[in-house]
Amino acid sequence: MTNPALTTADRRLPTAEPVQRAAVVAAARAWIGTPYHHAADVKGAGVDCAMILVRVFCDLRLVEPFDPRPYTRDWMLHRDDERYLGFLLARAHEVQAPDAGDVILFRFGRCFAHGGIVTARNPLTIVHAFAPARFVVEEEVARNAELAERLGRAKFASYWGS
Repeated sequence: MTNPALTTADRRLPTAEPVQRAAVVAAARAWIGTPYHHAADVKGAGVDCAMILVRVFCDLRLVEPFDPRPYTRDWMLHRDDERYLGFLLARAHEVQAPDAGDVILFRFGRCFAHGGIVTARNPLTIVHAFAPARFVVEEEVARNAELAERLGRAKFASYWGS
């Protein structure tokens, strides 16, 4: 039974999140095959793990446009400030269990310094620009030894909910 006190916009809210999540996953997958290139953000030409997140969420207008650059390739090895985690959590909130369209962050070096977009929860699958792969790939985290060993300390963040 529909609640007559709800406005038309309120009744649409439950479908907005699944549609937005599907759009994030589709947008992330559109980057697959793009070469890894530090600090770049041009689909088909080059992108890194930070800028793919920025492009997907900003291009879909889910977050206000911003640019976290410049940053060096090895900033996470020499600094303790959680720059990557900070720019993400300023626009999303941490969640314990991810869903499609959420973001996963891995600790590399001294900080959380690698991220991807969750495309499936079980098995946990992500799209990410991964320097060792040299391209944007979609893969099960458990099948990537470098990420699997860091999964226990990974953080998840979501644009949706509170």
